[in-house]
Amino acid sequence: MSTTESPLTASDPTTGRAAQETLEDYTLRFAPRSYRRWSPAVVATTALGGIAYLADFSIGAGIGLAHGTGNALIAIAVAAVVIFITGFPLAYYGARYNIDLDLITRGSGFGYYGSVLTSVIFASFTFIFFALEGSIMAQGLELGLGLPLWLGYLVSTLMVIPLVIYGMKALSKLQVWTTPVWLVLMVAPLVYLVAHDPGTVDRFLSYAGTDGDGDGGVNTASVLLGAGVCLSLIAQIGEQIDYLRFMPPKTQENRRGWWAAVVMAGPGWVVLGALKQAIGVFLAVYILAEVGPDAAPEPIQQFRSAFDAMLPSWVVVPLAVVLVVISQIKINVTNAYSGSLAWTNSFTRVTRHYPGRLVFVLVNLGFALALMEADMFSFLNDILGFYSNCAIAWVVTVATDIGVNKYVLKLSPLRPEFRRGMLHAVNPVGVVAFVAASGLSIALYFHALGDTLQPYSPVAAAVIAFVLTPLMAIVTRGRYYLRRPDDGIGEALLDPDGNPSALTLDCHVCHEPYERPDLAACRTHDAVVCSLCLSTDKVGDHVLPARPSDA
Repeated sequence: MSTTESPLTASDPTTGRAAQETLEDYTLRFAPRSYRRWSPAVVATTALGGIAYLADFSIGAGIGLAHGTGNALIAIAVAAVVIFITGFPLAYYGARYNIDLDLITRGSGFGYYGSVLTSVIFASFTFIFFALEGSIMAQGLELGLGLPLWLGYLVSTLMVIPLVIYGMKALSKLQVWTTPVWLVLMVAPLVYLVAHDPGTVDRFLSYAGTDGDGDGGVNTASVLLGAGVCLSLIAQIGEQIDYLRFMPPKTQENRRGWWAAVVMAGPGWVVLGALKQAIGVFLAVYILAEVGPDAAPEPIQQFRSAFDAMLPSWVVVPLAVVLVVISQIKINVTNAYSGSLAWTNSFTRVTRHYPGRLVFVLVNLGFALALMEADMFSFLNDILGFYSNCAIAWVVTVATDIGVNKYVLKLSPLRPEFRRGMLHAVNPVGVVAFVAASGLSIALYFHALGDTLQPYSPVAAAVIAFVLTPLMAIVTRGRYYLRRPDDGIGEALLDPDGNPSALTLDCHVCHEPYERPDLAACRTHDAVVCSLCLSTDKVGDHVLPARPSDA
């Protein structure tokens, strides 16, 4: 693609720079076929590399120590099922139409500006989990190198910046080469402990927790509270889609590999995530007597003890630190990358000005560093339990719109739309469902409706979103999905296989070539305009009218 800058008309004068910067990461738009040269296997490996985080071990440990092994395992399984079911339609749309979750959300019930709400939710997810992983790395650096925690927080934040700047190309190489090392370091100690001390399994399974059950039996409230914490990870599908949008076109020749990659790297991430949470419970119970309940949820302590059982003492701490550092880098480059995309997307739509993605890399990292310095690790479950209500409401709303409103009720257009001018500013279908579901579930979480109902807040978020999304589509009769029926370009949007067309046309504003799905006809010129220039058009000179007859 060319990167020649040209004078602009009614658009933001930074659009030329935006065009250049987004050629690598496609911050605000569709990922073109000319860029998507990776095989399904490479894309899947890159996407799965991003879930090497150690937060799962802490999350599982926290739930298990509080509620007991039985309740924890059921909670983990319940959350995994919900995450898999809701993640599948989102992953399919991201891979099939090569757009990220924000662009999917726009056309799946929220509207062009309505999805800014969920972009902020997703950006919050990325810096919350960046802070969690950074805290874990700082704990490792303190144990291994004696660095004070505040300095470890700073190191874990600054070290990812060079990698994040270069987008998908750098991230794919990092994830592919580090994944085998990470797998060996994570799995080996677990296999050794189970093989050489079978009694650890019995102690793990019989652990009753500290929340008052005592008998180790299954308790519904404990299961739901644990599942609520696990469900805070439901927004992880957004980071998976940030990679899956670079999938190659689906054809008859590659369909099996294509589907396998989408399922494994899309909703399938939660299978490994659930296993890590269960392992976290196991390791926490294993080291509980040695380190106490405060340190048992820390992955660095878990793996230090596990390595100590199988290796010479001189190699234990260095190896545990290596595992923590590799894991932190693998996930936090993804957190910083995806968060910068979400912030940039929201800011550009609201202000119609593109400041550059690097600005929001630094903004996201600033939020994460503030959380780390505030010792968020000590109140981890409270943060995640609250956050999960918003994340569940969002993801269930979008998944329901795709699964029910598009394919069952046929009130939502099957092909996702994301371009300015093609969508209404706000679609009440998704916005009302999301606000109602998240608002009521947060009220439940903070005991507004009594202590008895408090554990049911994640259930309320999911059920209300699932019911209200199709109900609002029926009430509005689907009128608020599309602002106009066509984009004014005669050439087909999709190729014969149903993939986005590879036809290339020049945007008359920035004079860059773009593929057909990224363009719309210009309102004032006999030409086409890219979605990026439409986003930064301050006066609406290029934005198509609501109906062709209004032109």
